[in-house]
Amino acid sequence: MRVAALVLLTLVCGAVCFAQSSAASNLFPIQEGFVDSHGALIYYVSVGRGAPLVIAHGGPGASHDYFLPYLLPLMRTSRLIFIDERGSGKSSKFQDTRQYTLANMADDIEAVRQALGLGKISLLGHSVGGALAQVYALKYQNNLSHLILGSTFASAKELNEVLGKMKAAMDPNDRKRLEDLESAGLFGKGENWERGRYPDEYARLAWGKGYFPYVYQARPDPNYDPLASNTGTAWDVYREMWGSHGEFVMDGNLMEVEYLDKLSQIKVPTLIIVGDHDECDPKMSREMQQKIAGSKLVILPQSGHMTFVDQAGSIQ
Repeated sequence: MRVAALVLLTLVCGAVCFAQSSAASNLFPIQEGFVDSHGALIYYVSVGRGAPLVIAHGGPGASHDYFLPYLLPLMRTSRLIFIDERGSGKSSKFQDTRQYTLANMADDIEAVRQALGLGKISLLGHSVGGALAQVYALKYQNNLSHLILGSTFASAKELNEVLGKMKAAMDPNDRKRLEDLESAGLFGKGENWERGRYPDEYARLAWGKGYFPYVYQARPDPNYDPLASNTGTAWDVYREMWGSHGEFVMDGNLMEVEYLDKLSQIKVPTLIIVGDHDECDPKMSREMQQKIAGSKLVILPQSGHMTFVDQAGSIQ
């Protein structure tokens, strides 16, 4: 009887341990917190297991939220660390908007890397976050294992040329109304809570009629709303970095982005991803690929700026 009881106990314990192990393999707890980076409290959220992949969002003035849930399948093989850049999302703000620079944001990424003890990281930057990733790579290359540049640019001058072509492609009546609104000034209008952001009509024209054909292709987000960005953007960050003269000319401090002659300094394995209908014209990605020795370029078919939405089924 004692032997039988011992065998039964062993089987029960084995079954429990197997069940716990099985459950653990399907469980991905979230870790979140703040890192103090030179006076900026940078919010991060970490999930998954494997080598660390830090993800920098675009905007400027957006947050990491727009990556969700599309990038979450990557947590099965990588530890994903999403951050909200200074002034955006849950990260702290500065009264002095001159603190919102790519150089400072690159230092923030480094502070998060050090605080979490991540060692060498893979860094994915999307859109303006891709320009940020380039700044990080040029300053902290020894801390990188891989670099992923998604739907981004290395020359503000070239991006402004692309934006001008997008504007010229709009319906003439929509374009005229948009330009009338720009000429009248886009800020300081309406109620107190509206004066720091675009008029709703301009947001609909720019982010709707103007941008939508370049944001999605195969799988347009059914929840896309041009006005959502109007209320979800950190406008102090946006105006400092992008500028105040509208969507189709960038004239804020992002004008410093002229990195083409520096990209040859990047020696880590680099992947460049862009949609074939991307707001960041694929010709800019081709040029970046030529500058970074050994880099790989993937142009995703039927994809706009949000490649990870259009091609969500391929993210495993």
